[in-house]
Amino acid sequence: MRATGLANNTALVDLAHRSHQIIVTHQHAGGAYPASPTFSAYAGYAWFRDGAFTAEGISRYGDVQSANRFHDWARDVLVDRRGRVADLLDQVEAGERPSHEQMLPTRFTLDGLDGSDPWWDFQTDGYGTWLWAVAAHADRHGQDLYRWLPGIEVAVDYLTAFWDLPCYDWWEEHVEQQHISTLGAIYGGLTAAAPYLDTIRAAATGQVAGSIRAKILSEGVQNSHLTKWIGVTTVDGSLPSCIVPFGVVAPGSPLAASTLDKIQQDLERDGGVHRFRADVFYGGGQWLLLAALLGWNHAAAGDSEKALHHLHWIAAQQTLEGALPEQVPTHLLAPGHRQEWLDKWGTVATPLLWSHGMYLILANELGLI
Repeated sequence: MRATGLANNTALVDLAHRSHQIIVTHQHAGGAYPASPTFSAYAGYAWFRDGAFTAEGISRYGDVQSANRFHDWARDVLVDRRGRVADLLDQVEAGERPSHEQMLPTRFTLDGLDGSDPWWDFQTDGYGTWLWAVAAHADRHGQDLYRWLPGIEVAVDYLTAFWDLPCYDWWEEHVEQQHISTLGAIYGGLTAAAPYLDTIRAAATGQVAGSIRAKILSEGVQNSHLTKWIGVTTVDGSLPSCIVPFGVVAPGSPLAASTLDKIQQDLERDGGVHRFRADVFYGGGQWLLLAALLGWNHAAAGDSEKALHHLHWIAAQQTLEGALPEQVPTHLLAPGHRQEWLDKWGTVATPLLWSHGMYLILANELGLI
């Protein structure tokens, strides 16, 4: 059932408070934010990407300690794998190419270990997203970023070496492609981390960030908009992240405006946003976190009316208990595929902490919290 009566700002603020409560209630003692505490495929695991955006929402809400604990967890996960990254860099130095299985995982158990369940595990965007998030949090609240520097250095070394390798995207699909949103996240993370690095790392980071931006603008643009991956003309709901927050493209620029227009045309309906047109996961529903991301970009471009429209839509999807799901089955793109996922993994992840974190980001961007 859907809750109703969300036409006023009081209800929107109440959901922000509920979102904070849900996130911190489920935060692991070690600091990790579980992706979803009850969903069969996600339970017991934390992602850097999901967690970094969730931590950003928590930071904007003003809960400094909860965000600090997540960033401490992420730092420790990376420091524990410093030797593994060094081995990977040695292989590159020797002219070898590490296999996907040797690369860092995309998700970890809540106590920071590699998972034992099979997964689509080579994704680099999460490490860039964390670099951006920890720098944003430290700057916002006057935290000493050097507290997290040992982990930052590991992530930077990993990304500067492997940024250009094809890998799985935000959705754990198409490992053979170079995804524009992945490249954008790495660019945003390296740019945010650069001021805190030693001279050698800072120089390498600046060079790589410049190469990433040049690649995106030369190979990731078709018909005046960003594309899902290099070599296609289609778009993805994650692409606004290349504008806000990762800054590859300036908000309000012609490329930004054209990209947002194309996403609205192809993927947005009634305030909800699909991942991509060919999506069949749970029938290809509308994702709350992507509605928040698009709204965040509208707010940054000065269109608070559109941004608020997305916030209202997200709030209208909450359960009676105030939990936000991953996606909802409105305007399904592939309704014939929904049942197969219900049979495989059960009902859609609810709550999804990433949805709650993105709600907090957009509510903050609109000045509600």
